[in-house]
Amino acid sequence: MAKVIFSIQYEVLSTKRDEFVNSIKELKSLLKAEGLESYSLYEGKTKNHFQEVYQFSSKEAFDNFDDSENERVDILISKIEDLKEPNSTKYNTLYEVSL
Repeated sequence: MAKVIFSIQYEVLSTKRDEFVNSIKELKSLLKAEGLESYSLYEGKTKNHFQEVYQFSSKEAFDNFDDSENERVDILISKIEDLKEPNSTKYNTLYEVSL
């Protein structure tokens, strides 16, 4: 089965960086789903530009992923949204090509 990578890129308000990182740490500890192989956070060369990367074992696992099953996850995602620079969010979905 082809794997799926889903990513979210954005810029975080510089004054909210520490609060953001702490929120992401908690979010990572709560993200559990069948077929979610990994969740990572990367920072770009430009400070406060981040990318969350979710790797799923299959398209089906990606399609079935629901990060709102947990009320605490919902609260954290909402909080993280408030820490971002407005209009800086970009989403990307990649499907593995079988070679």
